[in-house]
Amino acid sequence: MSLQLFDLAGKTALITGASQGIGLALSRGLGLAGARVILSARRPDTLHAAVQKLLSEGVDAHGYAFDVTNEAEVLDAVASIEATHGPLDILINNAGIIRRNPAENLTLSDWDAVILTNLTAPFMVAQAVGRQMIGRRGGKIINICSLMSELGRDTVVAYSAAKGGLKMLTRNLATEWAGYNIQVNGLAPGYIATPINADYRTPDNPLNDYILSRTPAGRWGAPADLVGTTIFLASAASDFVNGQLIYVDGGLVTTFGKPFNTVKPKD
Repeated sequence: MSLQLFDLAGKTALITGASQGIGLALSRGLGLAGARVILSARRPDTLHAAVQKLLSEGVDAHGYAFDVTNEAEVLDAVASIEATHGPLDILINNAGIIRRNPAENLTLSDWDAVILTNLTAPFMVAQAVGRQMIGRRGGKIINICSLMSELGRDTVVAYSAAKGGLKMLTRNLATEWAGYNIQVNGLAPGYIATPINADYRTPDNPLNDYILSRTPAGRWGAPADLVGTTIFLASAASDFVNGQLIYVDGGLVTTFGKPFNTVKPKD
């Protein structure tokens, strides 16, 4: 297989929630693969810092501050990006939030906020970009899903509902838009080490021990672990891959725990 299949030169990608963590890592990865990357976030200060960092690394990076939960801002931003930088070839819906609480205690306002940001917003952004891709008959949309798209867990009922919905949104958009040569797929990270979960990754935290024991790879993932699969889904290499959810999780979702070492050494 030619490596040119994975070349993103001449492509333009919009990545939401891109000022830090996974979104920033994916922006860097696409940029180093040749794409012009448009980073979006709500806070102009952190967005500017992220763009400057990528520029210093040789990435063709630009920033647009807008709220993905505001339809008017989404439509204005997409129109402005395409008018300034040309057609968007790739969209990565990465922006998301979480509100932790037992289901019986979760407020309706927290439920609404999580569903709006993690499910409704990806639909709004995909719709705005997808309309343009339909006219051009081509494009790649990648929704950042989750282990919670497949598995339940305590205290994250709204997040799990949203990410489960995002999985089905991915499949339905893939079904509707395949005839326009648009591929819509999902990337589901496992437990990825980012600044937001640094407190969980200390040796004395029971959650850290649980995650290490639950993950066959025996470690937390790094944001860079997600880059290869993202480049695949954003490139011509995935032109016949549609509606799929790819887990990048060290094997967690495939098993109920790390396997016991049952292989006895030879005498």
